Amino acid sequence: MSYELITFGISNQLFGIDIMAIREIRAWSPTTRLPRVPDYVSGVVNLRGAVLPVIDLSIRLGWTATETTPRNPIVVCEYEGQSRGLIVHDVNDIVSIDRADMQKPDTGVQDGVTQFLEGVAPLDEAMVMVLDLKKLMVADELELAA
Repeated sequence: MSYELITFGISNQLFGIDIMAIREIRAWSPTTRLPRVPDYVSGVVNLRGAVLPVIDLSIRLGWTATETTPRNPIVVCEYEGQSRGLIVHDVNDIVSIDRADMQKPDTGVQDGVTQFLEGVAPLDEAMVMVLDLKKLMVADELELAA
């Protein structure tokens, strides 16, 4: 059974998210920082009259903050009726992988990245890390920004 993903880069690594969870990919726009939100919440932006929390995915995964430029896209995802924007370094392509090829990450390792992965799959000569939106987007602190 195939699985369609939008792929994007963060810190020279290839990630993917289920295409059905993507609402849009928008150009960079500056965020408004809010008090008392986690460091990975870059701020909020106006999305056609709605307040959209924007997550710096690099920080959320335990890496250094993204030095944003007008070239950084924001990937707008929806999970259980809640929308979030994800700052990524670049958006690559829509790809199809076979679910049977996806391997579960090593659950014995608790680093910043593996806890948010649904799995890892080969893609041509590379590997794509498939993000689990449930684990990535569900956080009590994030509700403060919504």
